[in-house]
Amino acid sequence: MSSTTRTIWSTPEGRAPAAEVTMGPNRIALLRDGFQAYPAMLDAIALATSTICLETYILKDDTTGLRFINALIERAEAGVEVLLMYDFWGSTVSEESLARLAEVGVKVKAFGPVPFTARLGRILARLLRRNHRKSLVVDGAIGFTGGLNIADDYAAVEDGGAGWRDTHVRVVGPGAIELERLFLSTWRQYRGPRFDVRRFDRPAPAAHARLTIVGNDFPIDRKGIRRAYVEAFNRARSSIFLTHAYFLPPAKMLKALVLASQRGVRVAIILAATTDVKLVLFAARGLYAKLLKAGIEVYEWQSGRVLHAKTAVSDGLWATVGSSNLDPLSLRQNLEVNAMVIDAEFARALERLFLDDLRHCRRVTHETVRAWGLWTRLVSYIAFRLRHWL
Repeated sequence: MSSTTRTIWSTPEGRAPAAEVTMGPNRIALLRDGFQAYPAMLDAIALATSTICLETYILKDDTTGLRFINALIERAEAGVEVLLMYDFWGSTVSEESLARLAEVGVKVKAFGPVPFTARLGRILARLLRRNHRKSLVVDGAIGFTGGLNIADDYAAVEDGGAGWRDTHVRVVGPGAIELERLFLSTWRQYRGPRFDVRRFDRPAPAAHARLTIVGNDFPIDRKGIRRAYVEAFNRARSSIFLTHAYFLPPAKMLKALVLASQRGVRVAIILAATTDVKLVLFAARGLYAKLLKAGIEVYEWQSGRVLHAKTAVSDGLWATVGSSNLDPLSLRQNLEVNAMVIDAEFARALERLFLDDLRHCRRVTHETVRAWGLWTRLVSYIAFRLRHWL
């Protein structure tokens, strides 16, 4: 074994959660950007005594990626059972890093390598499906989920990163076991390496209506997240605030938003003009005329930092933070996970983040859309027609 000095990433001053709320047996913290989320995640890993489950769509061999890899190695050397699952297509982790992890006993599962010897249908399914979840569970007691992958793009500028705008949550309590169960179910379903199952013998968590972990666990239920959004939109009476990097909702969800606006609900959406996938922005712009006609407020994020968050809050009571975009890939193809919360204090904190983000946005109006040139209109039209593949 290589020798590694154990380092605890102590939460620096000013990086405390944006909010932290106790809800029955659970305590949930709202974490803004890698600035708040990464120190909290690394702290949790450093304190692990029995198990760690880390799941990410993107894992890179950059400064942030190596920081997490080194933290996992240190805990595995200390006897912690470490399971790491990353998406084969989304990640660029090196063979050298994977070898270092394997050397100390970290169990690693790459999700989605294409079995080219399989039938054509299975090959195509694997090509389209991604594990887009972002979750970390330590000792079955502390869990994290949201929009942050493991890469310098999401790290704070102060830490040498690009400072992308994103949102994560930390859950302490039975909700962490629910996250862990979802992780282990996927691990087994997609034949991850064997692990010490005795370490994961947890008491069944009591159901708690104010915090639920919703995953679209194929093939059992691919509509759980979509259904939760539509039900929240249908119940809304005063406000719906959405922040979504990639926004191409299915017809039923779009109809629920339009109907909410028509019955007097304030519906406001922040979308990413500063984005890592420009074609999705052009496709989303194909919806603007319909949204504006229905009285929905549309804002484009303009800060210069990429917007990657996926959050929603309704009536100052219902809120969700997770990995799922409101687009066909997330809602129909990818593995995703969202934390759904019913709590006024937490929802108000998420509303404050939304209203603060509005300061970095430009409002889109009918005049904005009419002012677009022929080229922008053409690209938006084509991209919108291809939305199911973006």
